[in-house]
Amino acid sequence: MKSTQYSDKVLDHFRKPRNVGTLEGDDVVVGRVGNPVCGDLMEFYVRVRDDRIADIKFKTFGCGSAIATASMITELAKGKTVEEALKITRQDVAEELNGLPPIKMHCSNLAADALRDAIKKYRDKQKPAAGQTTAAAVEHEIGGLEQFIGRGIHQDVSDLSLFKDKRVMVVEHGDRSFEIARGLTKFTPRVILITRQKEPETAALSGDLARSGIKVLYESELAEIRGLNTVEKVLVHDMNENEEYELFVDSVIMLKE
Repeated sequence: MKSTQYSDKVLDHFRKPRNVGTLEGDDVVVGRVGNPVCGDLMEFYVRVRDDRIADIKFKTFGCGSAIATASMITELAKGKTVEEALKITRQDVAEELNGLPPIKMHCSNLAADALRDAIKKYRDKQKPAAGQTTAAAVEHEIGGLEQFIGRGIHQDVSDLSLFKDKRVMVVEHGDRSFEIARGLTKFTPRVILITRQKEPETAALSGDLARSGIKVLYESELAEIRGLNTVEKVLVHDMNENEEYELFVDSVIMLKE
């Protein structure tokens, strides 16, 4: 896309991004969102004091719009209360940048979601210790599962061509799920396989997955499915790091028991 389609303000924040970097300390939380398959990744480092955002930094691996929107949202959020920062929308970001090309609006959503993820983690830290349990120690239901069955959640598949060029996550559930993930690569290059396993059961399977180009999320589990009318993103729980992050997907394949 030519740079002339971007406003001067977008180009300014791309060329001279504000608040780039990281923060450290016990009062810092980190919000992470993105899709490692297509390359959009973003991290927000937020320091909260007296329920107000005292400092904020970001790192991103993405296009110029991702850099510009992250830069702008840090400027919008700094100094605001946590509640005020939560109300910042992707439309607010786009308007402050004097507009974004429609195809790049998802970048503003990525920045807003990274900020919300950081705030969620801050609020989680404020909960009484006695009422907390680690996610790894609790078997929990997948949030939003029932809501999206038939609207992006597929419990049985026969025609893989329906997923052409889509971002598809396959939840590992035996050999059939591996077969489906491999089959999907004929129709889309953006296939994610999520599994609680630490590694493939056999060396042959490991090599097969590597050659296929499938992105495998080991020691991970699906925590929540999110979207408006259809699936738009999922929340993934990294069981090894005991952390959660969002990924943008169009469809989730979860075979029935």
